[in-house]
Amino acid sequence: MADKKISQLDSASALVGTEVFAVVQSDATKQVSVKNLVHKYIAKAQTAQSTVAVDLDDSDYDNAKLIKLSWSGASGTVVYTLPDAASSKNTNRVIRLISDSTFSNNTKVRLTPRSGQNLDGSSSYYEINKAYEGIAIWSDGTEWFVIQKKA
Repeated sequence: MADKKISQLDSASALVGTEVFAVVQSDATKQVSVKNLVHKYIAKAQTAQSTVAVDLDDSDYDNAKLIKLSWSGASGTVVYTLPDAASSKNTNRVIRLISDSTFSNNTKVRLTPRSGQNLDGSSSYYEINKAYEGIAIWSDGTEWFVIQKKA
C-alpha cells in the first residue's frame, strides 16, 4: 500500500467509532480510537414525549455533542437527566441541545442534574419550552455549567 496514492486506495466504509489508528505524539507512536478523538461532533435526534423520561447517561448518548429535540404527542413536561458530570468520560465534555418547531410553551423538557450534582451551581433544572431554543453545557468533572443559551 505504500506505493499507492491516496486517490488510488479503496473507499472506506462509514466509521462506527471503534476503529483504531496510529497517532504520533512527540517521539512516541500511540493508538487511538475514533470514539476518543476530541472535537468529534456527533448529532443525535431525540423525540421528546410527555411522561417519557430520558437519561442522557445512557450509552446511546455517550458521543452525542448536539441533541436536536422534537416533540411528539400531547402537551406536557418530560425530565432529561444530565449525564454524570463526575464521570471521566464527561470531564470537559460539551453538550448542545436545541428544540425544533414542534415545541411550544405547553411542551417542556427539563434538563435536570443527577442527584447530588449541579447545573450552574443549582440542583434545579433548566427548561426548554419553545421552538428553536438552545443551550450548551460543559462539565468540569464535578458539575455542569451553562456556557451558552439561545432563546
